[in-house]
Amino acid sequence: MTGETLQLILDRNATMTEHFLQGIYAEDPDLKILLDAERYSLFAGGKRIRPTLVLEFCRLFGGREASALPFAAAVEMIHTYSLIHDDLPCMDDDDLRRGKPTNHKVFGDAIALLAGDALLTGAFEVAATNTDVAPEVATMATAYLAANAGRYGMIGGQVMDIEGERRKLSPEELLKLHSLKTGALINASCVLGALAAGVTPNDSAMEKVILYAEKIGLAFQIVDDLLDVTGDEKMLGKKTGADQEHEKNTFLSFYSVDEAQFYADRLTAEAIDAIRTFKENETLVALAKWLATRKK
Repeated sequence: MTGETLQLILDRNATMTEHFLQGIYAEDPDLKILLDAERYSLFAGGKRIRPTLVLEFCRLFGGREASALPFAAAVEMIHTYSLIHDDLPCMDDDDLRRGKPTNHKVFGDAIALLAGDALLTGAFEVAATNTDVAPEVATMATAYLAANAGRYGMIGGQVMDIEGERRKLSPEELLKLHSLKTGALINASCVLGALAAGVTPNDSAMEKVILYAEKIGLAFQIVDDLLDVTGDEKMLGKKTGADQEHEKNTFLSFYSVDEAQFYADRLTAEAIDAIRTFKENETLVALAKWLATRKK
């Protein structure tokens, strides 16, 4: 698959997801500032990788797009909430996100905090009320999403990241940190797509879905660490060098740039191998390769 073809697929998935997200908002003049703050970050652009993973795994197993779209929207809402909170002064204190002032710079700390809270809780509502899958599937998917976004998932990883600013982590701790902070929501995206298509948790195919997710989740974070050092701020739409400024533990704390890229490439190959027996896997193969070589 060519890079142009993959980009067309990514753009289509992003458009579908954004159209769905626009439909969840009902105007309320008393809540205008909250709704504006949510939408400011939710529709600020971005690669929409997580919704694409939901949609493409659903398609891989012959599912309907309508079944996957609420789950795709939910994971993007959670991802956006995490970015809003991550940028707050009490966390990374960033001024720029996706080439625009961060949410708290526009709406203030309190509204930004509440906008993130609204996106998180709204995500669970969107996932749980997915009427295009069986009720038990919607319940299972929502529970899985909550677990991966919570204390033993993304939030736990964020706590490890904060605690890691005070000491040097071991390589094993760093792997766990990133498997939770970045990998958990990527894992949920892949699994929810498969669930939307009717794959059950005990199906052997689900093991391969999770293995692919684990590998690309780590590869994605390694490339993020690389871009913080080697990336272009204008292309990234955010400040580079932030990890070093905050004395964060990254893969570059243990590996050279070339070694880190080699590690990401190896993980990508392992991810591709995990899904090699699935028919029509071209998009997910191309996506894994692109994630390991992206420039933003």
